[in-house]
Amino acid sequence: MLKRYCILFLSAALLLAACATVPVTGRRQLSLISAPEMAAMGADSYQQFLQESTLSRNAQQTQLVNRVGADIAAAAEVFMREHGMEQEIGNYGWEFNLVEADTVINAFCMPGGKIGVYSGILPVSRDETGLAVVVGHEVAHAIANHGGERMSQLLLVQMGGMALSKAVEEQPEKTQQLLMLAFGIGANVGVLLPYSRQHESEADRIGLILMARAGYDPRAAVPFWERMNEQGGARPPEFLSTHPAPERRIADIREHLAEALKYYQQ
Repeated sequence: MLKRYCILFLSAALLLAACATVPVTGRRQLSLISAPEMAAMGADSYQQFLQESTLSRNAQQTQLVNRVGADIAAAAEVFMREHGMEQEIGNYGWEFNLVEADTVINAFCMPGGKIGVYSGILPVSRDETGLAVVVGHEVAHAIANHGGERMSQLLLVQMGGMALSKAVEEQPEKTQQLLMLAFGIGANVGVLLPYSRQHESEADRIGLILMARAGYDPRAAVPFWERMNEQGGARPPEFLSTHPAPERRIADIREHLAEALKYYQQ
């Protein structure tokens, strides 16, 4: 019995020591993997994804994605400096690519700042500011370490808390599957696996601040998500979904607009 309590105590101490804090929200999150490790794995997975995808040949749209991406990335680095994350900036090698997939209305971001935007989301975003809502949201996932948190949870539950390097060495295929799951990408191109409602809400809030810092009006987020809602069709009730219900999401965004507008007005 004493041995069991000691194991539980040591496990709890390990988890407590492996906690990080999400900027802005202050939420504590599980972090068993270092940022450089996640960035390296994210870069490898991103290259694999690009090899299996078709990049857009539309020069104007590609330039738009890169221009907005550069603006948001610059704002993200200022944001990180202001939140005591300056040492982490070197872990991000920002890269933005437009993937040719007109039927896919989505985007994603891997750890280390590797972002993919599907061409199907451009008619919904409509313009630069609408695209800034999308890119700001995805970059927010990266700097809030949502991919690393989810990978830590998967390593803990499915691999007994095994270190990432050991998991890669001993079970490379399973680890790669877990990584893609953590990064929000399914087995097929265009299949994006949802983050938790908590992660999505945090990315919405931080994304508003990032786009505002980059000079884009955060009020554009409300009509953007209204248009996304129109694209969505029938949805299950919120408690059955990992995404916030559209009405709840828009209400939360409205609530956080005042916070973001302070930066935009500056």
